[in-house]
Amino acid sequence: MSAVSVTDQPRSKPVSRVLPRPRKTMRAAVYERYGPPEVVEVREVPRPVPKADEVLIRVRASTVCAADWRLRQADPFFARFFTGLFRPKRSQILGMEVSGVVEAVGGKVTRFAVGDEVFGLTGMKFGGHAEYVCVPESGQLAIRPANMSLEECAAVAFGGITALPFLRAANIRSGRKVLIYGASGSVGVFAVQLARYYGAHVTGVCSTANLEMVRSLGAERVVDYTREDYAEVPGVYDIVFDTVGKGGFSRSLRALKPDGTYVISAPQWAGLAPLWARIMGRKILSIAAKRDAGDLGLLKSLIEAGELRTVIERRYRLAEIVEAHRHAQAGHKKGHVLVLPEAAGPAGG
Repeated sequence: MSAVSVTDQPRSKPVSRVLPRPRKTMRAAVYERYGPPEVVEVREVPRPVPKADEVLIRVRASTVCAADWRLRQADPFFARFFTGLFRPKRSQILGMEVSGVVEAVGGKVTRFAVGDEVFGLTGMKFGGHAEYVCVPESGQLAIRPANMSLEECAAVAFGGITALPFLRAANIRSGRKVLIYGASGSVGVFAVQLARYYGAHVTGVCSTANLEMVRSLGAERVVDYTREDYAEVPGVYDIVFDTVGKGGFSRSLRALKPDGTYVISAPQWAGLAPLWARIMGRKILSIAAKRDAGDLGLLKSLIEAGELRTVIERRYRLAEIVEAHRHAQAGHKKGHVLVLPEAAGPAGG
C-alpha cells in the first residue's frame, strides 16, 4: 500500500473569530403621556451613543424617586411648561440616579475609563430606567464608595444632594436644633444623617412603622405624626426641614424659633414659599438651594468614613416598573425603591 502524503489529508475549516457586534437597542421604561403608573411601558429603544464629553454606563441599578413620579404625572402643573403642555414632547425615560459600569467613553473624557464602577445623577435628561444611559463627565458622577455595593450606591445621590445644599443654606452647625419632617424618605434619610454629622440635635418625624429606622440613623428624638403634634411646643427649632411638603406651613413656622429657618424641598410649594416668607416675615428656603460641584464627592467620603449609609426597602426588575412607581408614589416607603435593569435581578415586593 502506498503511503499517504500529508498534503492529501483533509483540511479543517478555520474557526471564525469575529466578535459579536454590540446591540444597537436596549430595554427601557418609556412614557409618552402624563398619568398614573400604568402609562410607563418597557420597550426596545435605540441604545445611546456617548458624545465626546460623555460616558456610557451599563446600568446596574436605578431608583424611583419623587422626581420620577412627579414628572410622570406632571406634578406640579407648571412642570408642563418645560416637558410639554399636553403630553411629553418626546418619549421619556425616567430615572434620575444610577449606578453601573462604564461601557464606553467619549473622546474628550479623562476622569473615567471603561470598566469603572460609578454612581451619581443623570441630570434633568433622566434616562436611568434603562439598560444603558449616557452621563456628562462633568456632571454629578463619581467612582463608587469602596464600602458600598453598586446596588446600594444607586440610592445615594438624589437624597444626599437634595438634603445637603438645603442644610448648608440653613446654616447647619453644631448645637442647632433641627426637625426633619418625612425623615424616613429618600431625602429625609440623608437629612437626618447629615444634620447629625454636623453636630445638630435632630428630631425626626415619620409614621409608626419607621420610628426605629429613623432612630437608628441618629435622630435623638423621633415623633410619630399619627399620634403627636411636632409643633405642640412652639419656638423650639432652629431649622424645620420639610422633605415631603406635608408638614404644613403654619405648624412648621410655629415650631420654629423667631430667627429660625423653614426649609421645604417639595416642588409643589416652590411658588408659595416666597409668598409665605413675605407674609410671615420669616426665612423660608424652597427649591432654590444651590448645589456644589463637590457635593457627590463629599457624600462618597462620608460613606467611606462610616458617617452615612443608605436605606433600601424594595428591589424591582425593570419589567416591574409600574409596581415600583406605584409603591414609591404611595408616600410610605422606607428610604429607597430600586429598579434593576438586569434580567436576573431579584423581584420586589
